[in-house]
Amino acid sequence: MSAQKKDVSVSLAESSLAAGKELHGSVVINYSGRFDSVVLNSQIENSSDVFSYTNLNGKEIKHPYARLSIFKSELAGRNIIDFRATTSHVPADEFSNVKFRVSIIQEHKEVVSDIAYIRIVKA
Repeated sequence: MSAQKKDVSVSLAESSLAAGKELHGSVVINYSGRFDSVVLNSQIENSSDVFSYTNLNGKEIKHPYARLSIFKSELAGRNIIDFRATTSHVPADEFSNVKFRVSIIQEHKEVVSDIAYIRIVKA
């Protein structure tokens, strides 16, 4: 029996990362319902530091905020979003945990979401 596909999923190429290194990730959208946008956000545990998004589907961007909102019209029919991001966060201890969360939004309401985790380690 095959596993059922998630309506939306986020995956990260790395399981840990040093500050200043580039994170590679992707979002896959299998949601068949209506939606207005896809929101990708990150949260670094016990910190106000953020990831800056540097590349979206091969296009260089500069989005120095923890939350990236992508309108459905910007996807142009694509169901995969590839992204790259960096952070200058340096963990106070050996590492800091980070949560990346993707949500599909319809009329200001979240309809589905997924979460992936990564660690930022001291260099």
